[in-house]
Amino acid sequence: MSVKDRKNVLSGLKVREAMRRIAVHLPESASVDEATRCAIKFKVSAILITGREYQALGVVSKTDLMCAYYAGLPLETPVSTIMRSPPLFCGMDDSLDAALDTMRSKGVHRLYVRGDDPDQAIGILAYPDIVGLLYRYCHKCEHNTLRTRKVPSIFNFSDTFKVRDVMNPSLLVFREEDILSSVMEGLSAHRIGAVLIRGRNNLPSGVVSKTDLIMAYRHGIPPTAEAATIMSSPVRSCDHNEQLVSAIQKMIFSDVHRFFVYRDNPDNIVGVLTLTDAARVRSGSCRACVSSRIRL
Repeated sequence: MSVKDRKNVLSGLKVREAMRRIAVHLPESASVDEATRCAIKFKVSAILITGREYQALGVVSKTDLMCAYYAGLPLETPVSTIMRSPPLFCGMDDSLDAALDTMRSKGVHRLYVRGDDPDQAIGILAYPDIVGLLYRYCHKCEHNTLRTRKVPSIFNFSDTFKVRDVMNPSLLVFREEDILSSVMEGLSAHRIGAVLIRGRNNLPSGVVSKTDLIMAYRHGIPPTAEAATIMSSPVRSCDHNEQLVSAIQKMIFSDVHRFFVYRDNPDNIVGVLTLTDAARVRSGSCRACVSSRIRL
């Protein structure tokens, strides 16, 4: 692969190359309970709400479901009460550059893909989809350090991105005895998907994510319950010096969206790496295609 090819390997890509077909949608008459069930069953972060002619009316995300939980809305509440409208769209032949610019400027994690009918969505584009595309490029690249064959001598290992280069060093921490409503306030204020939970010994003991919270909502656990009641354990983590491509591979194949990042030992958590963070480094896992990175 020539230097020119490497620099442009990710340029000119279209939305159609990274988008997914929509796994689930609900009518506007559906209940919040149905939305929570679908989010959990299909492992999706948002659900498209459609009208009688399957036109896209709005979106209900895990954040919206968490807010419904916080507000004490009954599970029988219609999703139309909490949905955000209208959905944000992009076209299949739009560039990924343009789509990512829209996601960044609008502060959203996904766009719906418009088909021939401008009111209907035929697909969805989210940060994890872009990570998957980047990973496929990195996996095939001659500089992929996960390959067993010898890496070309012209390649400098210092050019490889480490987790520490991409992770978010900002960390929101709660204690096991903190109540769920406080956790929800923190998640909402910081616009993040999960928080680290520490035990009484001040060591990491678990994680509370929006998924954990909407499961608690569906099972009738009150927002006054302690974080320890619903936290997931153990903490999924990786070393801050781990190669980015290795961490991405683990997240993709483990079907997880984040690793908490430690330095020296797993008890010393110093940041968090999400698939969103990884997607924002459009150059993939090394600087071979650094010129096509997206600035966020």
